[in-house]
Amino acid sequence: MSKQAQSMFELPSLVRFYLARIRERLWIKPLMSCVLSIGAVMIAGVVDGITLGVKLPNVSAEALETMLTIMSSSMLVIATFAVGSMISAYASASGTATPRAFPLIVADDVSQIALSTFIGAFIFSIVGLAAQLNGYYTGAGRFVLFIITLFVFSIVVLAFVRWVDRIARLGRLGHTTSKVETAADAALQEWANLPRMGAMPIDESDSGFEIYTQRVGYIQNINFAKLQRLAEKVDGMITVCSEPGMFVTPNLPLARFIDKSASTESASSECTCIDEIKATFVIGPERTFESDPRFGMVVMSEIASRALSSAVNDPGTAINIIGSLVRMLSKWSGVCQENEAAGRASEKPLYDRVALADLSVDDLFNDAFTAIVRDGAGSLEVCIRIQKAFLALSSIGDEDMANASSRLSDLAFRYAEKSLILDEEIEIVRSYVKQLNDIKKHSMDSK
Repeated sequence: MSKQAQSMFELPSLVRFYLARIRERLWIKPLMSCVLSIGAVMIAGVVDGITLGVKLPNVSAEALETMLTIMSSSMLVIATFAVGSMISAYASASGTATPRAFPLIVADDVSQIALSTFIGAFIFSIVGLAAQLNGYYTGAGRFVLFIITLFVFSIVVLAFVRWVDRIARLGRLGHTTSKVETAADAALQEWANLPRMGAMPIDESDSGFEIYTQRVGYIQNINFAKLQRLAEKVDGMITVCSEPGMFVTPNLPLARFIDKSASTESASSECTCIDEIKATFVIGPERTFESDPRFGMVVMSEIASRALSSAVNDPGTAINIIGSLVRMLSKWSGVCQENEAAGRASEKPLYDRVALADLSVDDLFNDAFTAIVRDGAGSLEVCIRIQKAFLALSSIGDEDMANASSRLSDLAFRYAEKSLILDEEIEIVRSYVKQLNDIKKHSMDSK
């Protein structure tokens, strides 16, 4: 791995996790915009007390008050309209795609920046108008406030034009699917460039003291950097038993501590930093996209399954989703093969005191394709596309992916046999299954 890529992934995962959560809060950016707006009004007043050495143009108080009044009245209306449009788009995204995609739609930067601009302009005009009416400015202050007002007005116009273009797409199925694919692909690429999130592979022969939690929920994030420091502090090894995305209960271990300094007989002695280890696991009621590539696959599959329901009957969307899944998995496998060929897989992990299981190809395929295979079995075009997808994935040189493709191809054919009515349709699907089996046989014979 390059030094630049390594330094990027050395950023504590908890920081990236909370930055993503902040992006999902609609009030953060408007609050920052309000603070900047009030600061701009104050700056205009400060200019009055500075000797500039030049004569500034005179701006009448009436003209400035009129501009600020118009801006304050219009910005409140536009901000209210923007909130209503965004809520409608969010409801549409949850209804047409899946509710699990909602956090990605809320985090849309263009919409948040537009809303922040409108609210900030409203606050700016109100505070500026109040300051002007109370004699806060003289000639220089009015001129500076006039220039700032023109600048704010130009930002509002640009933000509005850009926002109108985005709101026309926000909440549409294609836009939501693209958002989910981007998030899922980013998580997959992180795992490809940093296998096991920088941790060591699990040694199944190791046994140690198991650490449990009383909380129930999904593992949203794990602070591997802190786990590394804790393991070094107590001279031990920490095996993560519950990876990001896993649903944990009090009877399932979060981690297992192995005391490297102890003898074999006492290697499972109790850890002295149990509470600190528990604190490195962020547990919540829902899964998140950042460190959980399987969740992205689940959400993509849910979108396809809803499109294949009898109420929607949109096989075209399912076919597009299948293409997206093939694209992501092919890219992930390609990066993994490149890293392996370059010897990056044998490099020393970032966290040599923490162990984590590898990302399972079978689990990824199950999350991505099982529901589509089941729900699309009665549609010939979906059956053909899913078999073509498995053919493509089995031919990219990844043995695990080829085995998973073969397994699910057989499952898809068995579903198709039960759901398709015409024998001719079944034979079409069978021909694709035969091609995949021939590829698998040829691969085995060449070894």
